[in-house]
Amino acid sequence: MEKSHFFIRSICFIFLSSLGGFVFSFTTLSIGWMIGTLLLAALISFYKTKLINNHNHQKGLPSFWMYLGQSFLAIELGQKINISFIEVFRENWISIISMLLLSILLSLLSGFILWRLTDFDMITCFFGATPGGLSAMPSIAEEIGANTMVVTVIQTMRVFLVVLLIPLFASIWLTRSTNDLTVNHAVVFTTDSPFEITQLLWTLLLIVGVCGGYYVGKYLRFPAPWLVGGMLGVGCVQTMGSALFGTDLKAWWPPSMMVLSQIFIAACIGSRFDKEMIVGMTKTLVVSFFTTIGLILSLFFCAYFISHITGISLVTSVLAFTPGGIAEMTTTSAVLNADSTFVVVVQVLRIVVVLVILPPVFRLLKRWEAHKMERSRTSA
Repeated sequence: MEKSHFFIRSICFIFLSSLGGFVFSFTTLSIGWMIGTLLLAALISFYKTKLINNHNHQKGLPSFWMYLGQSFLAIELGQKINISFIEVFRENWISIISMLLLSILLSLLSGFILWRLTDFDMITCFFGATPGGLSAMPSIAEEIGANTMVVTVIQTMRVFLVVLLIPLFASIWLTRSTNDLTVNHAVVFTTDSPFEITQLLWTLLLIVGVCGGYYVGKYLRFPAPWLVGGMLGVGCVQTMGSALFGTDLKAWWPPSMMVLSQIFIAACIGSRFDKEMIVGMTKTLVVSFFTTIGLILSLFFCAYFISHITGISLVTSVLAFTPGGIAEMTTTSAVLNADSTFVVVVQVLRIVVVLVILPPVFRLLKRWEAHKMERSRTSA
């Protein structure tokens, strides 16, 4: 009986939190539902903790909702790994790998500076500065033990600054200075097609891919196996199916599924916030603002260098380099007649690399930091 009551309270909490996402959806940001839901969920958890605490004193919503949101996000991202994706990577792999390495190294440098200038632990600062996506990084950070409040605030600030500055800058300045914009590939992710029963069958296969990827990820001890393992599982199914039929197969996956993913993930993260998490946030906000601006400027100069060396148009290079989200950067590239598919490939690959490789590295750093603190206490 108690479990059923707690389930109903969880549904009510998610619904109330989603009202904040509904308000922020009018900003037209693709992560508006995530930001609004998270803010309202955090406010409710601050002042109405009894609404989301069960008889076992569990803090926040059950993990089921987080896993459900992560699986939806895994299907969304995994579908982008297909034949067109692989072809673009094969043709431009040197440029893409250079972009990925430079952007990740600069992000880690930004996180290191943030760690040295604030009072938060190393892992929290690295997770906050690493461009792995606002929908993904806080949930993985929570599993490893970072301060999700700080990670969310820094990630949100980065996304807002990038989304506000880069498209405006690209449309006003880059399009004037770049007259040889060329589009080498077709945009393959935004086409609308009528519903067919085969799309529903393909969706079921992708769900199987998520489940299979989860078990593989759990066996290999991936962080957030529903997200990381599921994304790779869907990508494998999508790629093999497309190769078998000779075309990029389309699943029935309406935009509302991504909205639900953002709501579930944001509500779970927000439900676990407490007032102790915001101690020292003022200094962190100031430092993260300047480190984010520095990161954006550094990535712009790197994009200019890559554009000059490889011959890729400057606007395409900037939008591919900038860690501002797949939807926002791809939409901007389409409007400005840049190479949208190239932008998608770089943005998706960065998320894949960040989610698969960096969390285990951060986990090792966390152990090293804990061991170092233990040694300092022992010697004292």
